[in-house]
Amino acid sequence: MSLLLGVNIDHVATLRQARYALNPDAPILEPSVLDAAREAQKGGADSITIHVREDRRHMQDADARLMRKEVNLPLNFELANTVEMVAFACDLKPDFACLVPESREEITTEGGLDAIGHFDSLKDTIIALQGSGIKVSLFIDPEEEQIEAAAKLGAEMIELHTGSFALAEGEPHQNELSRLRLSADLAASLGLQVNAGHGIHRQNINSLFSVKNLKEINVGHTLVSRALFIGLRAAVAEMKALMAAYQGDQE
Repeated sequence: MSLLLGVNIDHVATLRQARYALNPDAPILEPSVLDAAREAQKGGADSITIHVREDRRHMQDADARLMRKEVNLPLNFELANTVEMVAFACDLKPDFACLVPESREEITTEGGLDAIGHFDSLKDTIIALQGSGIKVSLFIDPEEEQIEAAAKLGAEMIELHTGSFALAEGEPHQNELSRLRLSADLAASLGLQVNAGHGIHRQNINSLFSVKNLKEINVGHTLVSRALFIGLRAAVAEMKALMAAYQGDQE
């Protein structure tokens, strides 16, 4: 099956905020997240991912509304499980909502959501989001208990956290791949769509292809980094070309 690419453009907003966070009404705000989304689409992106964090460190509410209005691609909206952000998502009505853990102290999302420990509150959130016509994903670590909890919660999708895989080398890397393989197989058997993301780049994506049943990968930082040298459209196209080698559920 063809592997889909979701392009996370949060770090385009990170660069913009480095200059304009204190001057949001400046006549020119650059780089433009809308232009970034359009360039990603021209490069072959299958969806756009954005994360409006509680502290609004990069993406702003207005950015999310602009993406929803102007970009002709499915929108994957990452959010923390809070009353404020769930209400915002229900109003925004993205195609997909991916619930992620969030801490103001972290630089970027680290680790997966604890679907077991927050089962009851997540259940209410998922019902609310689905009631607004939004498909729900949970960003979780590749652990059997977390995947089973996601299925019991009624989420349509999971996104397997690939951060440990991306940082490991040698035998630990192979161990992380094994965890991902087993987790993806389990999730698929439970009827969950299996996505993956965090730390995926050109150098490690080929080894990820041994994980079957993947539907979509979400990639951001490496594409924005690569775009500094070849442009975002070309960076996305380059990643899509690498992804063409994925054999899906074939042995």
